[in-house]
Amino acid sequence: MLFSYKAVDEKGANKEGEIDAPSRDAAVSGLQRRGLIIISIKDESKKQSIFEMSFFEHVPMKDIVILSRQISTLFEAQVSALKAFSMLAASSEQKLLGKKLNQICDDLQAGFSISGALAKHPDVFSNFYVNMVKAGEETGKLNQTFGHLAEYLDRQYSLTSKTRNALIYPVFVIITFVVVMTLMFVVVIPKLSQIILDSGQEVPFYTKLVIATSNLFVNYGFILVIFVVLVALWVWRMSRTQAGKEYLDKLKLATPLIGNLYKRLYLSRIADNMDTMISSGIPMIRALDITSEVVGSYIYRDILVKVADGVKSGVALSSAFEQYKEEMPVIMVQMVKVGEETGSLGPILKTLGDFYKREVDDAIDTLVGLIEPAMIVILGLGVGILLVSILLPIYNLAGGIS
Repeated sequence: MLFSYKAVDEKGANKEGEIDAPSRDAAVSGLQRRGLIIISIKDESKKQSIFEMSFFEHVPMKDIVILSRQISTLFEAQVSALKAFSMLAASSEQKLLGKKLNQICDDLQAGFSISGALAKHPDVFSNFYVNMVKAGEETGKLNQTFGHLAEYLDRQYSLTSKTRNALIYPVFVIITFVVVMTLMFVVVIPKLSQIILDSGQEVPFYTKLVIATSNLFVNYGFILVIFVVLVALWVWRMSRTQAGKEYLDKLKLATPLIGNLYKRLYLSRIADNMDTMISSGIPMIRALDITSEVVGSYIYRDILVKVADGVKSGVALSSAFEQYKEEMPVIMVQMVKVGEETGSLGPILKTLGDFYKREVDDAIDTLVGLIEPAMIVILGLGVGILLVSILLPIYNLAGGIS
């Protein structure tokens, strides 16, 4: 539960803020332990409207990247954790992130470790992030850890953004195509088809087909819209289930061109995640478990869980990867094996991460290069065939009249 409070400290200075506690009494006790004299305390959790709920609020990845870099810089300057988070909370322009940082400050004052305070906000700081910070606390290298996190998140944000943006253009073209064709069938073709039918001339088969399709849109368009909406809702509902997510993952990987892009994206995440964690001192098995949670694919998640079980039983990482030849390329297995034999698995994984990031970049450039002309040709052919089917009979009619 979230409580807002007004209090006075031992020096008489006014203090305002929020504290996260299981009950009102626990919140009061926590504030009193900090030496604060409470003036008022209110339960804020019940005041949140539907639009203020976390379903609609989120902290963008770029803000987490910037935050990590700022924390790393402050720690290098020997600023205490509480002071660092207080400064960042005061200067944060992102409302939700500022609220979370204030709560983290409260927890740090209450005696929580940094990783423990971050772990209370899984919607902002992932399990991967928390475990990295925990490893930094254990090794005494928090400034380096936050630096590694910033670099890692920056790479992942850049990679994910480029992949997403590459798919925006074809989706936009497809939507444009559907809208243009719908307007043609509903607005333009009915008027022109009436001229053709009233002429009494023989109508070609392809023109009859176009006219019939137009009549379907005009007479049953509302039913078609309802059907499309129901199908979209069904697909959305299925995509929220475990079975639906697994099916969509398989579909993404099986789709030509796009499947190869996603495969390289997941391999890049696996190599990059494991390099970052192993370099920070996190054990191999724990690194595999955490990577399975953040890889973003149910197929690769299951593979990593099974690989972790194999490593627990004494199987080498390369041998465990080798059992999944379709999902794990030979080059990755061989590189991991070299890293195990030479004791340089971290640098090898970093090399693999960089390699697959370049592969993703190349795949995106190739995909965009193929999609752009293909979509333009398809759009042109669709509209062209539609117009010829209608305008050719009108042209013949005009020629007969002259």
